[in-house]
Amino acid sequence: MYEANTYDAILERMLEQIPDSIDKREGSIIFDALAPVAVELAQAYIEMDAILNEAFADTASREYLIKRAAERGLVPSAATYTVAKGEFNIDIAVGDRFSCKDYNYTASEKISTGIWKLICETPGSTPNGNLGMLIPIDYIDGLTTAALTEILIPGEDEEETEDFRSRYFATLSTKSFGGNKADYTEKVNAVSGVGGVKVYPVWNGGGTVKLVIINSDYGKATTTLIDTVQTMVDPTINKGGGDGLAPIGHIVTVETVTEIKVNLAFNITYQEGYSFHEVESYITGVIDNYFLELCKTWDDNDSLIIRISQLESRLLNVTGVVDVTGTTINGEASNLVLTADAIPVRGTVIG
Repeated sequence: MYEANTYDAILERMLEQIPDSIDKREGSIIFDALAPVAVELAQAYIEMDAILNEAFADTASREYLIKRAAERGLVPSAATYTVAKGEFNIDIAVGDRFSCKDYNYTASEKISTGIWKLICETPGSTPNGNLGMLIPIDYIDGLTTAALTEILIPGEDEEETEDFRSRYFATLSTKSFGGNKADYTEKVNAVSGVGGVKVYPVWNGGGTVKLVIINSDYGKATTTLIDTVQTMVDPTINKGGGDGLAPIGHIVTVETVTEIKVNLAFNITYQEGYSFHEVESYITGVIDNYFLELCKTWDDNDSLIIRISQLESRLLNVTGVVDVTGTTINGEASNLVLTADAIPVRGTVIG
């Protein structure tokens, strides 16, 4: 708004107010008196422009976006802790601590004999792929085998600024109230480990609601995460009774996405000295990134579409690849349209 108010423009305007009968050349008394003022005014305009940007949610930096959103009772979602499954040859105790590679874990809840929930002591999504042998931090008598075998609830990083900004604007365009779709979406997305949800009202008759979730790593949710959401929204012990967040009379069923294996075949022309063997890891990486991008938009789309044009254009950026033709998806030379609650996972890749 104040971009035109530069030092030169301000100084020129001030000098124009001085009669021409007075020496206004650079180095003159009047010039030297006005120049420092022009510098200060130019700086003031820069700061006023910054203040103006911080006053609006669409241009505010994180600090002032948080202040603006606080007026609507919103704060950025904090980082959460990964919950994993540990398997032991004996029963351990709540509070026992273990290490696995770079992370430490604390036993929190017994699932069954020798099977425990462990909570990572480091918040965020980085420990989500961490599996392997567990080492007790303190001696445990009789313990001979211990392993981290499955991620039950993925940890999440602190909410990114642009995601928080989008959530703020979403509260202005949709009104969450008493079990409407926006209400279910808002509350379920707030659950640690949930990356998105689709709400299906009246899916099996009056009063029924189906929630289909995807985890925060944009994959299929575990039974533990499904049960966590189910208990929070509408516990199975008294469905429709209003014991959870769902209104009385809403019978809620929580499910997760279906993973569809996608087999791909390409006719690839390689540069001299290259073959599929040399670039296979890069090709599969490109495919995985494309599928991840699609999965991140799953809850915003009626269904996901795997497009041949997208696959071929991305593979052309792989070093060593000259041309890509004859692409097939699950044996068909056409785009693959998934069902509403399905996400793709990479199957075989032939190139």
